[in-house]
Amino acid sequence: MPGTLDEADQRLLNELIVTKRRVRRGDYLVRAGDKLEMFFLVKAGVFKSFVVGDAGDTQVTAFPMQGDLIGFDALDTGTHHTSIVALEDGDACAISYSDFERVARSSAAVQRRFMHLMSHELVNEQRMMLLLGTMRGEQRLSRFLIEQSARYLRLGYSPTEFVLRMTREDIGSFLGLKLETVSRLFSRFQQAGLIKIDQRSLKLLDIEALRQLSTQ
Repeated sequence: MPGTLDEADQRLLNELIVTKRRVRRGDYLVRAGDKLEMFFLVKAGVFKSFVVGDAGDTQVTAFPMQGDLIGFDALDTGTHHTSIVALEDGDACAISYSDFERVARSSAAVQRRFMHLMSHELVNEQRMMLLLGTMRGEQRLSRFLIEQSARYLRLGYSPTEFVLRMTREDIGSFLGLKLETVSRLFSRFQQAGLIKIDQRSLKLLDIEALRQLSTQ
């Protein structure tokens, strides 16, 4: 968040009460129905956010990772609508919402930065709606892999070799595809020489071909 803020506004942010939380694999960071008390900044690890429908069906909505600020879903009602669980051992910084409100009231720049982050989340949601509404299965999975690559690159990691912490079932839920379809597409991509996959360890062999596939 501090990126574009001046020293005075950064000092205000430094007044926030931040608590580091160690989250073990399978532990919840947020549960649907929890009252809004904290925002969370992911420092390490990969998480899964999801909602549960009235019929008990689960829909994965995002895979937050290092650098992502989460908890915005509770701003409207004061109650979280999504649950967030760790897919591996990770760390998150808990930021007091009441303290953040106080700082935001004191600084227009902090408010603008916060609105920018919210807008970024909204754009991501709209991209996801487009992904599910207009693309074939091959396009959805290739776009997902390209975006994962870009996220790791922004974090300073290899954009071509990384571990998918989420299961194929999670990926299918996120992309609106059946588990069998996801498994079949991974096999097809590997046979075509686009990727090499061993369990969850993934190597992208031809990013350009994947990028072209995602737009066809």
